[in-house]
Amino acid sequence: MTTKAYGAYAADKPLESLTIARRSPGAHDVQIDIAYCGICHSDLHTVRSEWPGTLYPCVPGHEIVGHVTAVGAEVTGFKVGDTVGVGCLVDSCGQCAACGEGLEQYCERGMVGTYNGPTPDAPGHTLGGYSQRIVVKDDFVLRITHAPEQLAAVAPLLCAGITTYSPLRHWKAGKGSRVAVIGLGGLGHMAVKLAHALGAEVTVLSQSLRKKDDGLRLGADHYYATSDPATFTDLVNSFDLIINTVSAVVDIDAYLKLLALDGTMVNVGAPPEALPLHVFTLFSNRTSFAGSSIGGIRETQEMLDFCAEHGIACDVELISAEAINEAYERVLASDVRYRFVIDVSTLA
Repeated sequence: MTTKAYGAYAADKPLESLTIARRSPGAHDVQIDIAYCGICHSDLHTVRSEWPGTLYPCVPGHEIVGHVTAVGAEVTGFKVGDTVGVGCLVDSCGQCAACGEGLEQYCERGMVGTYNGPTPDAPGHTLGGYSQRIVVKDDFVLRITHAPEQLAAVAPLLCAGITTYSPLRHWKAGKGSRVAVIGLGGLGHMAVKLAHALGAEVTVLSQSLRKKDDGLRLGADHYYATSDPATFTDLVNSFDLIINTVSAVVDIDAYLKLLALDGTMVNVGAPPEALPLHVFTLFSNRTSFAGSSIGGIRETQEMLDFCAEHGIACDVELISAEAINEAYERVLASDVRYRFVIDVSTLA
């Protein structure tokens, strides 16, 4: 079947309306009419070939919320009418050690991304959520239990939410722990909300104090400007965990010095450039510098349920499809609080 979508035919071309094909649901497939799709910074990197390997036409979007319109004959977990989500991955080998532990994002044979991943379906790579509908294997569909009026704000949880929840859980953020969040953007504002809900003492480290009121409203206990040199002297040895959410080069060594003994700095922002690091900085407090990639399906469902229980969703600006290119420029200018979400009904 064909469906309307929004995508790009080349790295130097704007996104535009186009028509794509979706497969008919197989025995284990779920067909979803998409209601909302968030815009992630990864979408920009991929569409514009700032990360290697972009395949065209490129239809981005991996923060998807919609409703089930058909299920395959062997699907038992979903039915027509269910409210569901699809995140960053739509398949994995299901047989390796990582998949066996529910960590499909680390599949040893390579997970299949919701867009730009290999698939036997035409055109040979997956096409994402900037589209009216999608067909996904049932094992990679998530159940949404938020109230209907929250669904637009739920969409970015499928990437921004799980990308920050996973390291907070893995490094055991909670009551008694001191967590710093670098950057208050799409990822950062979710890291603050989630760390606060987990019971941690939360500090925002942002370039300026421009968003301080927002940071405190979202759940931060403290807020510091990294443009002030005093921040890096006053906060030495202050944090058990630092989550770096910015997709730009920062002074890793300066932030590592803010960690307490055995503290960890985790990068979830993904700048295209290399990040410089002097290994001697790690020696002084037995600190660690780590990375974390999204989350597996089991943990993503856990995150969605946690957010529904605690009334957590993203702060979003809802836009029409024709505003996507403008939204991309505003993302680059950090002119959004805090995530753009496409009203997919405007694709019609």
